[in-house]
Amino acid sequence: MSVSGSGFYSWKSRIENPSTKELQRLKNIHLFTSYHKTYPSHGYRWLNAKIKLDTGMCFSDNYAHRCCKFAGIHSKSKRYRYRLFPNLLLSKITPERPFQTVVSDMTAFWVGRQYHELTLYMDLFNNEIVAYGLSNIKGDRNSYFNGLKELINKKEEYGNLKLVLHTDQGSVYSSKAFNYHYTILRILCPALVPPTDNSAIEAINGWIKEELFTDFNIKDCDNVDDFINSYIRYLALLKTNR
Repeated sequence: MSVSGSGFYSWKSRIENPSTKELQRLKNIHLFTSYHKTYPSHGYRWLNAKIKLDTGMCFSDNYAHRCCKFAGIHSKSKRYRYRLFPNLLLSKITPERPFQTVVSDMTAFWVGRQYHELTLYMDLFNNEIVAYGLSNIKGDRNSYFNGLKELINKKEEYGNLKLVLHTDQGSVYSSKAFNYHYTILRILCPALVPPTDNSAIEAINGWIKEELFTDFNIKDCDNVDDFINSYIRYLALLKTNR
């Protein structure tokens, strides 16, 4: 095997008498492995954030990546192939403060035999879900408007600053009732930006549904409203700890 005698006995000594640092590394690898079993869709960054949230233990992303690589941990998410479009919004606007550029979109899912529509509003400054609306009626405008009301209430904390709300310009977003708020609340809606530029919130929609069904088993919950509310708060806490 082309191994020298001194090299063999040096390796044997390390195996039989591991250092304190090596023992701690093995404990940390076991910790990441146990969390990955509970949250299989998480990658090393989100596992690291969740461990910090629960235990207060702080690891760098590089160290978390090495632990996950050693343990063979990979995010267990479905891989889809889409036609990719450039994110023109971020290429033209770089958010420099909260509530400068917000994107919104609706996604639908089933829990048991109950249909649900979830409308999200995400601040591109830090990718935080700042507002949402939920309805169990197909095509219900209330999921859009409830989220918009929450967004308006949070925007008021920043005074008269202009807010750019970017959407895919669907029927509800383009309606007179929805557009009424643009003029009276200093909300701008870019009309010339193509809907395919909404890639940021589209990606979040897919990722959130993956996590809800893979990690948190939303299909087994009794109260979807409370479940989604707790989940949005959970995301905010993870953002704080990253």
